[in-house]
Amino acid sequence: MDPRLAANRLNWDDRVAIHTESEFYDVDGWLADAPGPPPEELAVLGDVAGKTLVHLQCHFGMDTLRWARVGAMVTGLDFSPAAIREATLLAQRAGLSESSTFVCSDVYDAPAALSDHRFDVVYVSLGALCWLPDVAAWGEVVARLLNPGGRLYLHDVHPFSATLDDEGEQVAYSYFTRPDQPIVGDYDTTYTDGAKLTSTETYEWIHPMGAVVESLISRGLVLDSLVEHDWTVFQQFPWLESDGSHRYFIPEGRPRIPLTFTVLAHAPG
Repeated sequence: MDPRLAANRLNWDDRVAIHTESEFYDVDGWLADAPGPPPEELAVLGDVAGKTLVHLQCHFGMDTLRWARVGAMVTGLDFSPAAIREATLLAQRAGLSESSTFVCSDVYDAPAALSDHRFDVVYVSLGALCWLPDVAAWGEVVARLLNPGGRLYLHDVHPFSATLDDEGEQVAYSYFTRPDQPIVGDYDTTYTDGAKLTSTETYEWIHPMGAVVESLISRGLVLDSLVEHDWTVFQQFPWLESDGSHRYFIPEGRPRIPLTFTVLAHAPG
């Protein structure tokens, strides 16, 4: 494995135990409430009962299993062995083992790890692309995983907001990062509450919006929509305000900038 991705994997292995115990994820509450997918995602993807869905970079499976609750046959893939162990356990605790599978693999190796199986939906949720050095190769993976007529749903951090410093006050990073010039981090905290990290070294990349779109259309996918949002689901900047339901917004009086974006695309056929 690329040593930068190996360092990221150690960091994410370390996060798993913290995240599963955090108030942010509230695993016990999630099990009790048994939520399905967010309404805005259901509105876009519609009825997925009986369809196959693969969630790339699924972490410990909470977002993946929401789709199993509405009838999809789901597969979660993540490079962290600790995350895959917890995802498998969470599926058992939620009574969703029969409709879910979790596979440990780097995202670039996903087609081989999944035996070249194709899916009706490729699903990618917040905080995924920044951990990948090559977004063009990611687009190739997405294209290889989709059935003819299959759809991609991507919701991720907006690359513009990713250029800002931790305080969200000024541009600190280039919008155009190269694979050989990652943003190197050394933080002992994660985006949730909980204990400190011990594996603190990370490598991240900012992929311009144009590069994300090009990675898909150059592989023959059809872009259906690109929507920019002025909200996110974590405290990206200290001045963001929470609405009490894991959404954070820009307060009145501040310039409105894009915090996240959603792409919907499909494979011809």
